[in-house]
Amino acid sequence: MPLRTGTPRPELSGATEWLNGEPALDLASGAPVLIHFWSVGCHICHENAPTLDQWRQEYGPQGLQLVALHMPRSEEELEVEEVKRHLASMRITEPCGVDNEHAIADAFQNQFVPAYFLFDREGNLRCRTAGDAGLRNLENALKRMFEQS
Repeated sequence: MPLRTGTPRPELSGATEWLNGEPALDLASGAPVLIHFWSVGCHICHENAPTLDQWRQEYGPQGLQLVALHMPRSEEELEVEEVKRHLASMRITEPCGVDNEHAIADAFQNQFVPAYFLFDREGNLRCRTAGDAGLRNLENALKRMFEQS
């Protein structure tokens, strides 16, 4: 069963490697966190990258932290060098966990890419969405969260 709204954020342990540094997510900081799962072969992930970059620029100064998690969908997507190459082309500058064993995906009860998990300042899930239309729901949740700040 997928994570429910209000569920505390799972640990980000089990990545086979971290690129762009490890996330420094401290609940005491009171920062909202957007965690997004993606894969190098996912065309929707590539199409959504500019929107994530826009949100990073818009909401980052207001405290939003982003964490990317590469979740390979096939054996060909296990190559870390390929993931590194796509980080630059997709403008992923936030910490990116390589989840080759799906340990983090399992903790999040996630099997989709793209998938997005928005956690509030207390570390509780506010919005979970996936797929092509997922960004619209996520954008509304982001706006509501920052209007309440």
